Amino acid sequence: MQTELSKQLGVEHAVFGFTPFPAVAAAISRAGGFGVLGAVRYTAPDELERDLDWIEAHVDGRPYGLDVVMPARRVEGVTEADVEAMIPEGHRRFVRETLAKYGVPELAEGEASGWRITGWMEQVARRQLDVALGYPIRLLANALGSPPADVVARAHDRGVLVAALAGSARHARKHREAGIDVVVAQGYEAGGHTGEIASMVLTPEVVDAVDPLPVLAAGGIGSGRQIAAALALGAQGVWLGSLWLTTTEADLHSPALTRKLLDAGSGDTVRSRALTGKPARQLRTEWTDAWDDPHGPGTLPMPLQGLLVAEAVSRIQKYEIDPLLGTPVGQIVGRMNDVRSVRAVFDDLTRGFEQAVDRVNRIAGRSGQ
Repeated sequence: MQTELSKQLGVEHAVFGFTPFPAVAAAISRAGGFGVLGAVRYTAPDELERDLDWIEAHVDGRPYGLDVVMPARRVEGVTEADVEAMIPEGHRRFVRETLAKYGVPELAEGEASGWRITGWMEQVARRQLDVALGYPIRLLANALGSPPADVVARAHDRGVLVAALAGSARHARKHREAGIDVVVAQGYEAGGHTGEIASMVLTPEVVDAVDPLPVLAAGGIGSGRQIAAALALGAQGVWLGSLWLTTTEADLHSPALTRKLLDAGSGDTVRSRALTGKPARQLRTEWTDAWDDPHGPGTLPMPLQGLLVAEAVSRIQKYEIDPLLGTPVGQIVGRMNDVRSVRAVFDDLTRGFEQAVDRVNRIAGRSGQ
């Protein structure tokens, strides 16, 4: 599964794996793909340094990258406290009442929320960038479109390619104009923040819009035949995220959540603003239903919603409150039916890819007779 982009980056397979778990990122790279560590949960530079050190020690010299969340417009002098003060009391009351309805215990006194949204703040992302550029990363991806021009320039000065996610051809063209090197066409089926165009339609549109820039297809991809389809549509690789959540290397800290992922079908997700304020595909739960209920207060814009629900999400996850327990995940969750190692996933992907290519070749051979 090699393409021009995978050869440029020195990887065996054009499979780019996004994950918040260092062990998964390293395992993806060791298996011949390209591991990309999500940085949004790192609010302190030393925490990111610790995990990048760990990846360096366990990646066997293979290339890897980092994904940050940074808005294109630079905002100066806004603190988390400033943003917290903008949250209406009615929304805080709704959170308290919903948690009380399901009997969600409080965190212990002095226990900090384990899930914070501060990684969405630009100043935090810039500190992450300062750390990351001290390591031999080969790719810097941004989940909120094109990063600011100075960030692109800094990455290029270090020989680091810059990627950005796009949900439409219009977004993709803006990335090209901003000097982005790789566009990730993220379809409606994808987990996390995603647009409204399905991958089968979006991928060729983006390929044509930014040619000759390389495009990675994302959303609804979890098998070798789907990778073959993405490459047939013109992509130079695939960007997979959800598929790694049920690998042995993932560290969800929740047997109940793992069980819910294994049991879920492709129709058990929803695009909801409940988590961050932007539409993000995730498991449908009674928590997402509460926020999407037209009789409720409605969600707040990013980053207010994320700050509002941060402690609540931590409590739900810590105490594994099943009706409310969820996570960002794509529609491919319907294929995530067992716990496997990253290596086993790669074996399945490559085998399925070879079979799909052979099948197409046989069809082409027959059609030419």
